[in-house]
Parts: sequence; structure tokens; C-alpha cells
Amino acid sequence: MLTNSNGHFKYAIHLFHLETAVEEQRKDTIRTRRHLLSAASSLFAEKGFRDSTIAEICNRAGTNVAAVNYHFGNKRNLYVESWRHSFRETLKSCPADGGVGPDAPAEQRLRGRVRSLLQRIAAPDSHEFAIIDKELANPTGLLKEILQKEINPQSEALQSIILELLGSGVTDQQIHFCQASIVGQCFHLLRVKKLLTGRTNEKNGCVLHDIDAFTDHIVTFSLAGIAAVRLQSRAQADNMTPTAGNRSNHP
Repeated sequence: MLTNSNGHFKYAIHLFHLETAVEEQRKDTIRTRRHLLSAASSLFAEKGFRDSTIAEICNRAGTNVAAVNYHFGNKRNLYVESWRHSFRETLKSCPADGGVGPDAPAEQRLRGRVRSLLQRIAAPDSHEFAIIDKELANPTGLLKEILQKEINPQSEALQSIILELLGSGVTDQQIHFCQASIVGQCFHLLRVKKLLTGRTNEKNGCVLHDIDAFTDHIVTFSLAGIAAVRLQSRAQADNMTPTAGNRSNHP
């Protein structure tokens, strides 16, 4: 009996060590993958896809080159997944709606989305917008599908708010132009961020370091512009509506 019990005990100890080793290996695999994603996103943001090498990425991540093939298959897949990783990590701390509920007034929902976008652009460890900037300058086409999947829902949500603020009778072009104006103001922050990278002179850094003030400015400016577009649209509609006199002159 004693020998049998001792054998069961040794087996249990062996099984425990085996499970522990497997768990440590799993954690190490996850850790390596995250290091690769983090290193790749930062390098792609700096250099773009074509000028970034797997060797540089692995050196920055502290892994060997074979790790890229093991986890992602190739550089193209790593490029897509690193953008997705950066995008989703930033959204965890800065949700797209800015924490403003769907029942809030349209003006507040607009502010929430503008503030969230600015926070995500300004975050020092966010790279998704810089990667997009590099992609636009030197297109690869590799991000087209994932951008449509991840960005389109946010774009449509902003368009819905703009339509609510403009009211009925506006054109798709007017909605898209308003959206482009709002997002364009936000992306000015990306240029400021690039300008200040590695520099001690913060002469142009006020918008980077006072997100709330810049948010207020963009929202105030945009709401005034939307109001002007709304008035213009209604005036055009009124001019196209025939009066009683006009109807009599044109039977």
C-alpha cells in the first residue's frame, strides 16, 4: 500500500511540474507575440511597411527572426496584425464614443468622439494613425480590408451625428464634407505630434498637451460650420420651392 501511494504521489508531482511548464510556455508564447506586435507597430509608424525589416522588428522586440514566421507567417501579416493590435489597445483606454451614451444630445456625442480621436492620436504609445499616414504616403493596399472593417463603423457613427445636427434635406456630399472638416482638424494633431517627436522645443505643442481645450475649439468651430451648412441647405430648398405666383405663370 505504501509503495502504491508513493507512486501516486510521484505521478501527481510530475503532472504538476508538466502542467506548470506548459503554462509557462503558453505565457512565454503570448508575451513574445505581444512584444513583436508592439515593436512592429512602432517601427511601421516610424518607417512605413517597405522600409521596416523583420530583423529590425525582432531586434526591437528582443526575439529571433523565426518568431515572426511562427506567430504571423510573414511580414505582410505582421503589418496588418500590428495595426489591429495598436488600434484595439488604444480603444481600450479611449473608447470611440468618448464615454458619451447614445441618448445624450448630438452636440455632446460629437464632443465625445472628437475628444476620443484626439486622445488616441496624442497618446505616446499609439501608432495606428502614424501607420495610416505612412500607408497613405506609400500605399501597399495591405490595410484596405482591415481599415474598412475597423474604421467604417466609427465613420458611420460620426456621419449619423452630423446628419442629426444638419437636419433633413441635406445631401450626402454635405455630410461627407462636414465629416472631412471635423476629422481633418483632429488629424492636425498627428502632424504636431510628428513635429515634436524627439524635440525639446514645445512652441507648437499647446494642442498636444491641452486636449480638452483643443476639443472645445474643434467642436465649437464645427458646430458653427454645421449650422451654416444647415442654413445654406434650407435656403437652397426654399429657392427651389415654387411660389403660388410662379405656379400660375408656369401651368
